[in-house]
Amino acid sequence: MARGFSKAVTYQQKQTDSLPSMNILNASFLEHFANLNDPRIERSKEHLLKDIIAIAILAIISGADGWVAIEAYGNSKYEWLKSFLELPNGIPSHDTFSRVFARIEPQQFQECFLSWVNAIVGELELNVIAIDGKTLKQSYDRNNQQKALHIVTAWSSSHQLVLGQKKVHKKSNELTAIPELIEMLEIAGSVITIDAMGCQKDITSLIVKKKGDYIVALKGNQPLLYKAVKEWFELAKKSDYLGREYNYHKQVEAGHHRVEKRQVWTVDVSELPPLYNQALWTGLKTVVMIVSERRLWNKTTTEARFYLSSLSSNAEKIAGAIRSHWGIENSLHWILDVTFSEDKSRIRKDHSPENFALLRRLAINLLKQEKTSKQSLKMKRYRATMDNNYLVQILNSAS
Repeated sequence: MARGFSKAVTYQQKQTDSLPSMNILNASFLEHFANLNDPRIERSKEHLLKDIIAIAILAIISGADGWVAIEAYGNSKYEWLKSFLELPNGIPSHDTFSRVFARIEPQQFQECFLSWVNAIVGELELNVIAIDGKTLKQSYDRNNQQKALHIVTAWSSSHQLVLGQKKVHKKSNELTAIPELIEMLEIAGSVITIDAMGCQKDITSLIVKKKGDYIVALKGNQPLLYKAVKEWFELAKKSDYLGREYNYHKQVEAGHHRVEKRQVWTVDVSELPPLYNQALWTGLKTVVMIVSERRLWNKTTTEARFYLSSLSSNAEKIAGAIRSHWGIENSLHWILDVTFSEDKSRIRKDHSPENFALLRRLAINLLKQEKTSKQSLKMKRYRATMDNNYLVQILNSAS
């Protein structure tokens, strides 16, 4: 009785699931990874590269957080996977997954990812693209003198999509990774937001060259410029901006036992005395001051922040773009750590940390695009583990 029931389910599953799954896998992302070079020598290829990549992606969507978990997922879903993957020698071992992803060239893997993302984005207006860095805290290897991996990511807040990532090299910092990431992206017509690390003349020049706009945080790493802008706003505020042209926007938010008021002033640079090296800041049109006042039950804090922008002076528009920048922290970095346990991951070997980080971001893109369910990403992953049809739906959402 049990065997007959098992066969019936297997047959029905193959009839209803296999063809849609195969079509979606081919259409969604496998075709974009088809040209990925296999790093293995010919005689050691017991498993197809496309099978390895497909199982890894499906497993990570479904909650796997390492190579052993990916192998376990493959073994538990073998009959279903066999219905659309070739699997000539069964499910690869966790050592095989580890070795292959340690040797896959990250730049080429990134290009495949970008090809897939561009296919999703299509004609969408990306509006604001936030660029920010994140360190994978447990990816260091003290024995091999390997520092923790730091990755700069581009994020579309409006579409909840990771657009690309770039590793910060060992003897460098975000100043080299950010331009490399911008070069990879299609940013025409979009507004790029970056924290103070990206407040560099070469970076703003590159953004304008690629027909984008920018809003960059201005802090002490540009001391003369920062001092001039800060002092101008302080003097203007004391005189209540009398005789000065500016644009103003205020926003008040309340919740979680706190009230936050944000006031935004934007001023055309022509209103200020000539700034230090102003001509070298390509496209610079506006300076911005945001004063945030946060009231808790027992204290009130106030903070002033300054920005440079190539946008025209429009306080409401610029405030919205700056506000959306923090979506990369709340909607991506927080999820990577809490839902995907990225900070706890001890994957360290060769290219593995960078490639696994890209797999996580690919999974987030797929999960975020599935909008029929209002559940959290954690519950979506849990449901995908149990329900193959829902996993197919997740894949189909980005096809």
